[in-house]
Amino acid sequence: MSNIVLAQAAEAAGNINPGLAAIGYGLGAVGPGIGVGLIWAAVINGTARQPEAQGQLQGIAWISFVLVEVLALIGLVVYFIASAA
Repeated sequence: MSNIVLAQAAEAAGNINPGLAAIGYGLGAVGPGIGVGLIWAAVINGTARQPEAQGQLQGIAWISFVLVEVLALIGLVVYFIASAA
């Protein structure tokens, strides 16, 4: 039974309009954009409150930045997969 449902879902996913895929990626890119802004705002705020912790805060911020940007790249890959179908 689940194989039939998966086959129907795969068939429906193949019929995505490239324009809809672009809109989906645009909406998916909003989250990482907001996340990057929040990350660096927190670093600036933390550095202003405690300047001696700047190095540690920047290290944490770069790791968080990379993780957030990976989400945007995954969205870009999904866009290309959806528009190529």
